[in-house]
Amino acid sequence: MSDNNLPIMPEPKNAGRGSVDQSAEPHFLAIGRVIKPHGINGEVRVELLTDLPERFKWLESVYLGERSPRLVEIESVRFHQGGVLLKLVGYPTRTEAEALRGELLQVPESEAIPLEEGEYFLHQLIDLAVYTSDGIHLGRLIEVLETGANNVFVVRGPGTEYLLPDIPDVIQEIDLANSLMVIKSMPGLLNNADE
Repeated sequence: MSDNNLPIMPEPKNAGRGSVDQSAEPHFLAIGRVIKPHGINGEVRVELLTDLPERFKWLESVYLGERSPRLVEIESVRFHQGGVLLKLVGYPTRTEAEALRGELLQVPESEAIPLEEGEYFLHQLIDLAVYTSDGIHLGRLIEVLETGANNVFVVRGPGTEYLLPDIPDVIQEIDLANSLMVIKSMPGLLNNADE
């Protein structure tokens, strides 16, 4: 898993690179979520949503909140019992820190840790057109479900919804530059489509 509340999935061979959303709005990636206050001096315990917790030591500020994120300076960071304790400027007491419970801690996508070749953020897959290797259009990818074993892609077509496992036997190609995903149908996978 990498930065964001969605983990990174390896990209199949020969897949393109690019961005699905070309809007001017900045994209934010969640790196943590405030669980609860810690102590009486405004520290908060953070649930990590990044594979690189030490990144909190490098940050001078973080965007707080999911909708209309606001930039907040980081006063201190310390590691405690396998987690991160964070103190944010402007929240000096436990009572004020309590108001942060459940808030996302985010960084702009432009400040994300660089991805390895063949990796991408799952949010980049939303709205890809999904086709079978035989050229049958199934619909658009509308959601990624995170399960223990592998992710599941929810694809909605005309009057039908498909649940496609994110496994190499099924996902043949992801071409972000062309907003396209190609899958190989397996027996029973597409009950309502021509296989």
